[in-house]
Formats: sequence, C-alpha cells, structure tokens
Amino acid sequence: MIDWNFDEDRSRIRTGYGPENVTRLRRFAVGVLNLIGDKKASIAEKMAKLNRNTRLVFDYLRMTKNTTGHAGA
Repeated sequence: MIDWNFDEDRSRIRTGYGPENVTRLRRFAVGVLNLIGDKKASIAEKMAKLNRNTRLVFDYLRMTKNTTGHAGA
C-alpha cells in the first residue's frame, strides 16, 4: 500500500535515517487516512480528494478555527 500510493521505490532519500523517517511519516499518513472520511473509499481515492481540496487536510487535522467536531468527507 505504501509503495503503490507514495511510489516509495522511486524515492531519492537514501542516506542516514532519512528513508526510515520518511517511511514512518508515510505510514502515519495512511493511518490518518484510514480513520477519516468514507470508510469504503480507498487510500488512493482519499489522497486524490485531499490533493484537490487542501483545506480538507487542515479540517481533518482540526487545525482551522472553524473546524467542527468532525470532518465528514
């Protein structure tokens, strides 16, 4: 799932703790995406929706002033 959605094999991060840290961030992102929005939508569909509407990212993370108790995608 990580490789498919983030094209991890083509990553140019190869030294030090970089690859491990980026993989952890990507796994975290997939975990967050699994928790939000439509449970039937795939990770790729959720990523595409968030790419089209960046504001939703901040709403899901409750980082905006007008965010309600939940963000229904």
